[in-house]
Amino acid sequence: MMKRFVLAGAAVALLTAAGPIPSTPELGKAEGQCRPGESGPAFLIDVIGLKDRTGWLKIEVYPANDEDFLQDDNKLIAAGKTFRRVEVPVPAEPVPRLCVRLPGPGKYTVSVLHDRDKNHKFNWTRDGIGFSGNPKLGWSKPKAGPATVSAGTGLTTLRTVLNYRNGIMSVGPIKGS
Repeated sequence: MMKRFVLAGAAVALLTAAGPIPSTPELGKAEGQCRPGESGPAFLIDVIGLKDRTGWLKIEVYPANDEDFLQDDNKLIAAGKTFRRVEVPVPAEPVPRLCVRLPGPGKYTVSVLHDRDKNHKFNWTRDGIGFSGNPKLGWSKPKAGPATVSAGTGLTTLRTVLNYRNGIMSVGPIKGS
């Protein structure tokens, strides 16, 4: 029985580490917001497998390396590194499509958070999370490599599958997503 609790405690710690670090909620929003008729590089992200229509969807764009992937937004911006954020109420469409502007063509990593309780933080027991490239999630945050995607000079479409806690020891897409 004790071994089970230790394993569950380790899982909680690792899943918490997998989520985006608490941040300053408004950082990166002005830079990330797409505008009608605007040209230039951007990701159009189709969000697959929403558990429900509560809360917010938050998209965050990071540099494509392990040091900066999921790094605190305050640190990235202070260092002059790429960070973009878009946060909107969950749209009613079956497959919401969100747009986030990019500083230029290149390689990036992207996280998608279904913040069901609107608290601007990842809660592993309630919220959903997905990453560009849809890497298989374990008990720690994914490496940047499998989550790295390339953006061209215009719109680049991505398909990101959300993962939720399933039972005590499992995280993955909702069945049928």
